[in-house]
Amino acid sequence: MESYIRFDWAMKRLLRNKANYAVLEGLLTTLLEEKVTIQKLLESESNQEDEFDKYNRVDMLAENSKGELVLIEIQNNNEYAYFQRMLFGASKLVTEYINRGQGYDKVRKVYSINIVYFSLGHGKDFVYHGKTEFVGIHEGDVLELSPFQKQTFKVDKVSQLYPEYYILKVNDFNRVAKTPLEEWIYYLNTGNVPENATAPGLNAVKERLKLDRMSREELNAYYKHLDNIVILRDNIETERAEGRAEGRAEGRAEGRAEGRAETQTAIARNLKSLGMSNEQIAAATGLAEEEINKL
Repeated sequence: MESYIRFDWAMKRLLRNKANYAVLEGLLTTLLEEKVTIQKLLESESNQEDEFDKYNRVDMLAENSKGELVLIEIQNNNEYAYFQRMLFGASKLVTEYINRGQGYDKVRKVYSINIVYFSLGHGKDFVYHGKTEFVGIHEGDVLELSPFQKQTFKVDKVSQLYPEYYILKVNDFNRVAKTPLEEWIYYLNTGNVPENATAPGLNAVKERLKLDRMSREELNAYYKHLDNIVILRDNIETERAEGRAEGRAEGRAEGRAEGRAETQTAIARNLKSLGMSNEQIAAATGLAEEEINKL
């Protein structure tokens, strides 16, 4: 049995408490490979509270000590347009967190962290990083900032000015956790912390996200949440299985139809070579006379 509270539930109920920021800071520090300190949490209108979203999706918007925006979103349900959803979410933050009349130099850096429990896209890895670069069409070089821009914006690369995206496909993780990032993925996947884990933030998980620290009422609500997750995943798997079955059935039907058509065509050619009229061939094979004329 899992010893610790699932991360999505913790984000919804516990990690908004400043005393528990160490958990989020540990995940972000591990993922971004730099020390991250959360300054404050901001309101995010997409963190809805309807019955479906209570277990389907949860998100959190944080501001770090550099004034950068970090959107962490967990998605349990399959969403075919999720890539566009990521783009919309990051773009919305870019436009919302700049005041009218401010110069473009005030555009805030945005990190979009996406923890998905469904099969998103097609790839072999379980963690993906996306960023914006400008590559020369003729020379193949990456466009760089001028020395003045580097000094002004305090970054080294153009990509550091643009939103960056991280996708954690936690269900695809099926190995022994050997690195800090893998330790985090293991926890996100299983709800357990690997033994002797060293990743930043996981000690805070052990201390503050234990199941035995929850009240009976909280436990009942938490287990209902887990039941909903199981039902949701069962529904997804059922839809996939039905889709595969329908695809196989359609494929067999199409195959039989193609086979019949090929057989009819072969018979028509043979009858035509024997000198039978198109009208007779059509009656014997079921092909239209226009089709027979083309043979």
